[in-house]
Amino acid sequence: MRPRPSAERSSPARWRQVLLPFLLSLFRGALPDQIRYSIPEELAKDSVVGNLAKDLGLSVRDLPARKLRVSAEKEYFTVNPESGDLLVSDRIDREQICGKKPLCILDFDTVAENPLNIFHVAVIVQDINDNTPLFKQNNIDLKIGESTKPGKTFPLDPALDSDAGPNSLQRYHLNDNEHFDLIEKQAPDGRKYPELVLKHSLDREEQNLHQLVLTAVDGGDPPQSGTARIQIQVTDANDNAPVFIQDVYKVSLQEGVPLGFSVLQVTATDQDEGVNAEITYSFHHVDELVEKFFNLDKRTGEITTKDNFDFEIANSYTLSVEAKDHGDLAAYCSIQVEILDENDCAPEMVITSVFTPLPEDSPPGTVIALIKTRDRDSGENGEVYCRILGKAEFILKSYSKNYYKLVTDGPLDREENPEYNITIMATDRGKPPLSSSINITLHIADVNDNAPVFEQVFYLVHIAENNPPGASIAQVSASDPDLGPNGRVSYSIVASDLEPRALASYVSVSAQSGVVFAQRAFDHEQLRAFELTVQARDQGSPALSANVSLRVLVGDRNDNAPRVLYPALGPDGSALFDTVPRAAQPGYLVTKVVAVDADSGHNAWLSYHVLQASEPGLFSLGLRTGEVRTARALGDRDAARQRLLVAVRDGGQPPLSATATLHLVFADSLQEVLPDVSDRPEPSDPQAELQFYLVVALALISVLFLLEVILAVALRLRRSPSPAAWGCFQSRLRSKSGPGVLPDYREGTLPYSYNLCVASQLAKTEFNFLNVTPEETPSQDLLCEDAAWLPNTNHEGAGVPFASDTILKVSFNLLR
Repeated sequence: MRPRPSAERSSPARWRQVLLPFLLSLFRGALPDQIRYSIPEELAKDSVVGNLAKDLGLSVRDLPARKLRVSAEKEYFTVNPESGDLLVSDRIDREQICGKKPLCILDFDTVAENPLNIFHVAVIVQDINDNTPLFKQNNIDLKIGESTKPGKTFPLDPALDSDAGPNSLQRYHLNDNEHFDLIEKQAPDGRKYPELVLKHSLDREEQNLHQLVLTAVDGGDPPQSGTARIQIQVTDANDNAPVFIQDVYKVSLQEGVPLGFSVLQVTATDQDEGVNAEITYSFHHVDELVEKFFNLDKRTGEITTKDNFDFEIANSYTLSVEAKDHGDLAAYCSIQVEILDENDCAPEMVITSVFTPLPEDSPPGTVIALIKTRDRDSGENGEVYCRILGKAEFILKSYSKNYYKLVTDGPLDREENPEYNITIMATDRGKPPLSSSINITLHIADVNDNAPVFEQVFYLVHIAENNPPGASIAQVSASDPDLGPNGRVSYSIVASDLEPRALASYVSVSAQSGVVFAQRAFDHEQLRAFELTVQARDQGSPALSANVSLRVLVGDRNDNAPRVLYPALGPDGSALFDTVPRAAQPGYLVTKVVAVDADSGHNAWLSYHVLQASEPGLFSLGLRTGEVRTARALGDRDAARQRLLVAVRDGGQPPLSATATLHLVFADSLQEVLPDVSDRPEPSDPQAELQFYLVVALALISVLFLLEVILAVALRLRRSPSPAAWGCFQSRLRSKSGPGVLPDYREGTLPYSYNLCVASQLAKTEFNFLNVTPEETPSQDLLCEDAAWLPNTNHEGAGVPFASDTILKVSFNLLR
């Protein structure tokens, strides 16, 4: 017969249908700030869950800058950076993720930057009927004694259905038979398991083997089912079955108990005697997890541990133990083992975001990293707090339930510390507490916050005048501790006390090296000092700069000779004179030589010396003053006119000098001096005399050479047998005028060319020195062929022409 009322069997399904919305409402009330979605399991990859950006109130245009992303230990979802859709990125199997939990929730966080925000998202995974109920064994063998009384129950191995809720296992049913019925029971963990009930007594002689079919059915639409065959063998009489002292045992264990720890010893008794009273213990229809952690002694019934428990994986176990005698009569008991949590899990930290490198100008409170903490323990053992070890430049702020923000607590300076190693320790509140730590390396990015700094606050440069153009006269140097372009310095001249238009012609500066070059030779007498303002500018944005003053002092060289201001020449170029009273006593100030030197310092320190004097010892000259004084009184033999040649020397090395001539006249009055001075011939200039002597010598040499040439020409003409050779002296040619040269002497080797003209009458001989230019030189022999070059010489004073004059003009060169 089939089990009784279906309404009773369906009541748990109805309870779940009511419980699920109730739990969901509680969940929503507990997490008001979460974005919630609901999806069925096993969605295809890249399926859209919802538009997360829209639900968070973010603009699609801002998504690239906000960098919206999922932060989770296992990322089942991802965010489309273009549309903001929340997409499925991995297979979602509800049974693998949540097991038998009535409500399967994937809880994760999404992080958005600029500014930093964390959003909590919950995705409820709905179960689909993708699993069929399955029995652990397809064939179940039972042995039942023929003396077993009706009403006796025999627990059967339950079917397993990984689905949850309505899609999970809902009921069992047994095929129609005469002797057995089926009832359903529920374990403390909510699982249903069937029990076979003997309705009528068995008779081995009548039927020693019974075969049944057990079917498990889930609540899906359409429903799925699984079956198992039950084969029952009827055995001879064994009057008494084993009996456990308790049907249900409850035990609590610390999760850290060692291996082999004794959990419990179950005991069953049998009223039979002999072999039928011997009892064997075994696990009855338990899953693999129970067999992994527990061991059962078949003889004593002692249960011991065989593996380490982990409260975070499973906090309770249900064991079913069978006690069976040799007559195959069995009894069953249930053992519920509760695992107590110990603080055996250290806190864990996950860095979900690190903003490195961080600009050094970041204000205090700038977020450096987002840290998520978790502890698999429960209660106080799972409560975690974090702190920073060491560095005081940063602080931790609790951001949400299990998030911390690492933020700056003060200004940063990359030049002082370009990198920070931050150690964060997480500690739970267990006893004893457990802790763990992580290191975060923070790199500081450079910003242009340092202006260049010159090595000196002021530069003073000395340079001698007459320097070669293009020479290096100084170098300025500035440093900038910033990096890259922010620390790359260039130099320029931004101001000067020179004329702006003339500045470029005086100095320039190398933009890269800071070397200052002179563009011209400096003259101390024109420019003794000038000042420049040099700017060092980095390449940052915006650029920073610094200025420094560079003063250049042009040193003097002895490149200017002294210049005599007095005595000076008169307006007509004549030398002036000074009068000295005839009765002047020794030490009388006669005059003073005044001279200046454009140089400076020792180069302009003048001294005066007498080079030549008409009467040595008559006058004295001040070495530094240039004052001319009488050294003694004028004697009878001393001339009235005196001449002093004075040299003025500077103090340079080598020294330069100038001379001045003083004309001194001893007289008692100016009227006495003037006639004498006017009648006095001008003093001869030695240089002019030398030139005069050179001219006289040149003239003598020229006359001698000229005579030699005339003689040579006359001899040649005399020896010539042809009378035509004298035709050039005929009177018909005298009417012609014009310059002419002899052919044999047209090209001379001397730099001076002269024309010689000889008259036919010795009393009228004339020498005419004319310079013949190449343009005037005739192309043929004018003397022998054409007499047109002969001038008609007339003397205006005579008033009558000389008809009989014969003129010979000879051209020759004279070597000077």
